[in-house]
Amino acid sequence: MTKSFRELQMYNNFNELADDVLQFAHEILPHQMLYLSAIEKEKQLIFKIANKKADIPMTDGMILDLNHSLCSLVDFEKKIPLVLENIPAEGDLAGLNEALEQANVRSYLGMPIVLTNGEAFGTLCAINDEVSLYEERNIELLQRIVRLFLYYLELERFAWKDALTGLYNRRYLSKHFEDHPHHAGALFFLDLDGFKRVNDVFGHEVGDRVLQEVARRLQQFAGEYPHAHAVRLGGDEFVLHFAHQGEREEWEQLATRILMSLSIWESAYRVSTSIGILMYSEENDQPVETLLQQADVALYAAKASGKNTYQFYKALTN
Repeated sequence: MTKSFRELQMYNNFNELADDVLQFAHEILPHQMLYLSAIEKEKQLIFKIANKKADIPMTDGMILDLNHSLCSLVDFEKKIPLVLENIPAEGDLAGLNEALEQANVRSYLGMPIVLTNGEAFGTLCAINDEVSLYEERNIELLQRIVRLFLYYLELERFAWKDALTGLYNRRYLSKHFEDHPHHAGALFFLDLDGFKRVNDVFGHEVGDRVLQEVARRLQQFAGEYPHAHAVRLGGDEFVLHFAHQGEREEWEQLATRILMSLSIWESAYRVSTSIGILMYSEENDQPVETLLQQADVALYAAKASGKNTYQFYKALTN
């Protein structure tokens, strides 16, 4: 299960609400098989199904290649439902026709679930092993259900993510360590060099754009690892957390790449970063706040040594 899919498990009462959404949808379309899905990159998680049909091979928790799913044809940008009432009579459906025939899917209604920032969350779908008629009134009712579900998703998202950058927040980092107390990993504590001057000279609006771009670059680094995430602690302080055992050489190479990435700007302002790195073992029993304090000690040393560099905490304490 990928990072975003695991995040859903942290949402309060998520399973109960998903059940309610599908129950409401079932009252509107009682003869349809219904499911909620979440998408991330090229994957689709079918996390809840209602009114299962024995001849349609779909199960709770199934992860699909999005490119081999009808949901890939949903217009998330315009938030327009995909309505296919008679799939056998349709033309080419991105090469999916044969697979749909084998799966006994004869009709499909896909409702896009799109967050306010434009990010596609997933779909509420109805499928059937028979040709179906999806009345406009029923589609409108399902769209209302999707909007209510979105209100809930946004509230949960704001609880765990930073509003400006979309990165995880300190609360999420603490929750992660509470839920996974015994694992090896590394914390990269980053503080931007020269950011105050950006705000003073170019204004806070430009400063916000810089923070958003830094977040985007850090998210790319986190995306290279299956168990990593980027966090904004506040201001111009960020954390990259890697929840796997790594050798010092690996972290040195990564830190060098991060320093290079965050020191290249096409604009007039000059921004770089300093990094404090803490490696910890599976025997670690310290709270995340203590680990952050130790990483911050290393960060301070990096700042003191000239900035735009990194230091390891253990190297400072040996």
